[in-house]
Amino acid sequence: MTQKAPPKGTTKTPAKPRTPRTRKSSEARVAKKKPEDLLPDEPPQEFLNREIEWIEFNARVLAEALDSRTPLLERVRFLGIFTSNLDEFYMKRVGGLKRQVAVGVQRRSGGLTPVQQLAAVRTRVRELLQMQADCLQKVLIPELAKNGVHLLSWENTTPQEKQYATQYFRQNVFPILTPLAIDPGLPFPFISNLSTSLGVTLKHPDREETLFARIKVPKIFPQYIQLRGEDPQPAGQFRFLSLIDVINHNMKDLFPDMEVLSVMPFRITRNAEIERDEDDVDDLLEMIAEELKQRRFAEVVRLEHGPNPDPWIIQFLMEELELTESSVYELSSLLDFGDLKPIADLAIPQLKYEAWTPVVPPQLIEEQENIFSSIREGDIFVHHPYESFGLSVERFIKQAVDDPKVLALKMTLYRTGDESPFIPLLIRAAERGKQVVCLIELKARFDEERNIHWAQQLEDAGVHVVYGVVGLKTHAKVALAIRQEQDRMRGYVHFGTGNYHKETSKLYTDVGLFTCKPAFTDDAVELFHFLTGRSLKRNYKKLLVAPINMKDSFLNMIKREAENARAGKPARIIAKCNSLEDASVGRALYEASQAGVQIDLIIRGFCCLRPRVLGMSERIRVISVIGRFLEHSRVFYFQNGAADPLEGEFYIGSADWMYRNLLARVETVVPIEERFARQRLWEIFDVMLTDKRQSWEMQPDGTYIQMKPANQDEEVGTHRKLMELTKARHAQTLEEMGFDPKADL
Repeated sequence: MTQKAPPKGTTKTPAKPRTPRTRKSSEARVAKKKPEDLLPDEPPQEFLNREIEWIEFNARVLAEALDSRTPLLERVRFLGIFTSNLDEFYMKRVGGLKRQVAVGVQRRSGGLTPVQQLAAVRTRVRELLQMQADCLQKVLIPELAKNGVHLLSWENTTPQEKQYATQYFRQNVFPILTPLAIDPGLPFPFISNLSTSLGVTLKHPDREETLFARIKVPKIFPQYIQLRGEDPQPAGQFRFLSLIDVINHNMKDLFPDMEVLSVMPFRITRNAEIERDEDDVDDLLEMIAEELKQRRFAEVVRLEHGPNPDPWIIQFLMEELELTESSVYELSSLLDFGDLKPIADLAIPQLKYEAWTPVVPPQLIEEQENIFSSIREGDIFVHHPYESFGLSVERFIKQAVDDPKVLALKMTLYRTGDESPFIPLLIRAAERGKQVVCLIELKARFDEERNIHWAQQLEDAGVHVVYGVVGLKTHAKVALAIRQEQDRMRGYVHFGTGNYHKETSKLYTDVGLFTCKPAFTDDAVELFHFLTGRSLKRNYKKLLVAPINMKDSFLNMIKREAENARAGKPARIIAKCNSLEDASVGRALYEASQAGVQIDLIIRGFCCLRPRVLGMSERIRVISVIGRFLEHSRVFYFQNGAADPLEGEFYIGSADWMYRNLLARVETVVPIEERFARQRLWEIFDVMLTDKRQSWEMQPDGTYIQMKPANQDEEVGTHRKLMELTKARHAQTLEEMGFDPKADL
């Protein structure tokens, strides 16, 4: 039932809003733009718009949920991943666009002004949100039911299940809830970022006024409750009811003797981009802690609400949150598809990807052997999650901590989990008298609070904790151990493409190199001197280090390939990374293409470069591989005139081809010199570039076409193919060592 009377104690009504506040929000400024300002007024540019291309990347993620070839529960999980990605996009990018509009920025990106970008984002996002909702309601819920998993509404539950849900509410949920009403003594409550709420309109039996109340849906409980009846459920049958439904149907318990007129679920998103000035900062840790506090109260950039909304509640929220209709989204299904996690996590193996256990890297199969001895025998290349992170990277750090000959241990930490094995290991190393240095990046977005906690824990244990270079995020992935040996002090180093994060190592594809070659370890020592002591060294022997020499080195290598092509020498570039946005790199690639260089770009996320444009980029191919694992490794190849492709130059590292990675972060890229490791990298390229199952090919206008398998062999995508190759390689290694592969796999 919709009410038009304002809440008691307010002067707000849809027809007569309150007097505008002194501070105009960016929303109000957007609303003043004329309709013609929302239309592009110039021809396509040499580069595509970053925001639109990111949205198209998330559309490819959503496609995994829409694809019937994806296992059923994994399709449910991809719906949640799509939502999580979109949440972060609105916090990081939409908030920034709104600030640009607020200050009158007219600079075009990919041909679009900030106002036009916001309009284009909204249009495309609304399309995708409807596709997401239809996928759940029309496809996945019926398919789940066929497989014994039932997502029920209150009306479809049995009397015994209703009784169970009500009892669950009374015993668990009711004591936690805090209804907040709005009246002269109770102002509009603070609403936290990404929290789901129920907006409720109420009427006192003896008064005419309509009241508004807000109930925050607690995230400490599963958002879908598995129901119980008097009789045990049959094996393989799971019946769930949403927590919102349970609260809604027990609403009268929260407002005794009041008339509940309407209930509307809603969710807000706040801007995560807080401006900072590090130049005058005395204590970076204190500044980041203060920024986290500010972020809690940051400007709201999006309001989402459920179907069949109460217009009065929407208007009330828009006024209180200073929003216009352009930032309000009606969702026809769930507000947060991440709430489906209890469903996706169900232990039904036949509805999930086939289980995969990472194998031990070939050179590390002998568990009793000291890892430093293995590294001295030759470089070790690892590829996660196909090969074990725990039995390679964790083992390296653990043995460095336990080995009395290791005198110093230095490590960068950008993101690490709550259950990180590295924090207690570094503490233990310090307690044993080793020199321990840990660079913790406090500015790792959305991990700031966790990183502050770990920094304080490490400092309390005597670890030398540094927070990086002022003005630059430290994104490099490096771990260095200095060991006293008979002949000399020797360094051992790990260079990686991914974070030292135990959990994401199971889901993200990353590569790494262990080496003790002096040229590499000397560079690692110099890198840590740069990070901790502000060394001004610029001439590294092996490393490409951003922002010192990396961008110029990449540009020179791209230019060299163009010169080789003009001279009739073999010339090819292959780059695999998460995103490509840097204009200088893009223009260099265009010039190389025009010179005759074949260029293959494997870009998982957004790519602002336009491929296959006649006269500009016809020799550039861009593909994106989406699937079971998140493609995270950064690998670069330049043929450099070599007749044998494996004699070209291979690099791995932490940097994408983005302005921020090349000039605004500390990043490392390292050459791969051993032929066996180059063969592994070439194998990755070959598998991905010939994939017809998981890959999407980018078109000149920025759209993507999904590749289609032509036969049964092509139905095997990148991730499954690399699992099969890894398993076969592991079996061969065991056989060569005299073990029974079937017994040891």
